[in-house]
Amino acid sequence: MAKELKKTIAIPDNVDVSIDGRSVTVSGPNGEITRELWYPHLTIQQIEQNIYVDVDTTMVRKKQKAMVGTLASHIQNMIDGVVSGYRYRMKMVYSHFPIQLRVKDDKLVIGNFLGEKRERTARILSGVDVALHGDEVVVTGINKELVGQTAANIEQATRIKSRDPRVFQDGIYVVGKEMMEPVK
Repeated sequence: MAKELKKTIAIPDNVDVSIDGRSVTVSGPNGEITRELWYPHLTIQQIEQNIYVDVDTTMVRKKQKAMVGTLASHIQNMIDGVVSGYRYRMKMVYSHFPIQLRVKDDKLVIGNFLGEKRERTARILSGVDVALHGDEVVVTGINKELVGQTAANIEQATRIKSRDPRVFQDGIYVVGKEMMEPVK
């Protein structure tokens, strides 16, 4: 089954898209995302209220076919982010020592993890908000990649290396990913 050589993305009414060479800027009710998207022999162009990602060569390679869908997905994620935004829900799990969390500047400080004296930290990327609600951590933002990377940073900060993972299942884990309600 052959992949399409052209993808079309519809632009909603409340979203503005500008393409300047390799740079794609999407702005909407929640904010603005700028990203550099480029791959050899692929073009991204805007015609009226649609964006077209297309292959501009006669010798089409397998990677180029795959990248058409990839670039289209990146642009669609940018549009969804400025319209709605992304939310990752994380759950704090502990059975031995209660974990203490606090947000300090651009870091999530994790204290008393497995009874350790030293605090662990997870980096919060710019444009991402982290909220603490009891044993739940909510990571929100308009850029899907930055929200996902921040959640991954938090999970990795509570990774256990020197103990049996069947016994010590303590940590902070992603339990849900969702899009937020669109801004009217």
